[in-house]
Amino acid sequence: MVPPPPPPNPLQDKYLQGFRTAARGVAQIKDGISRVVRTRSSRDTLQVRLAAKRLGGLCGAARGFITSGRGQMEPTAYEPPTRRPAQDLVFQLDSLANSAKTCQASAGKTPTVVTTEMLGRLRNYEAAVAAFRAAIGLPNR
Repeated sequence: MVPPPPPPNPLQDKYLQGFRTAARGVAQIKDGISRVVRTRSSRDTLQVRLAAKRLGGLCGAARGFITSGRGQMEPTAYEPPTRRPAQDLVFQLDSLANSAKTCQASAGKTPTVVTTEMLGRLRNYEAAVAAFRAAIGLPNR
C-alpha cells in the first residue's frame, strides 16, 4: 500500500488553491467546445452560430479565472523533483490563457479552427495535470 502524501505547506496550499480557480476556467472552455462540437452536426445554422458566440464568451470568462488562479501558482513552492511538473502545469495554463484571448475574439467567426486549436491545447494541459498529480502523490482521475 502506498503511504499518503505529506500534508502541503502554506505555499503549496496557495498553489493548489490557484490551480482550483484556474481549473474552473478550463472547465468553461471545455463546456464551450462541447457545445460547438454538438451543434456542428446540426443543420441549424442559428444554433451553430449561437454555440460559437457562447464559446467566445466562455473563453473570455475562462481567461479571467485562469489568470486569477495562475497568479497564485508559484512552482517554487515545491521541491525540485516536483517543481518541474508544477512549472509545466503553469506553462500550459499560460498557453491556455493566451489562446482564450484569441478564442474570445474569433470563435464567432471561425469556430471550427478555434475549437481544433483549443482541443490541442487542452490535451497538453490534461497531460500536464496528470504529471503534476502523479508528482504530488494524488491519483489521476
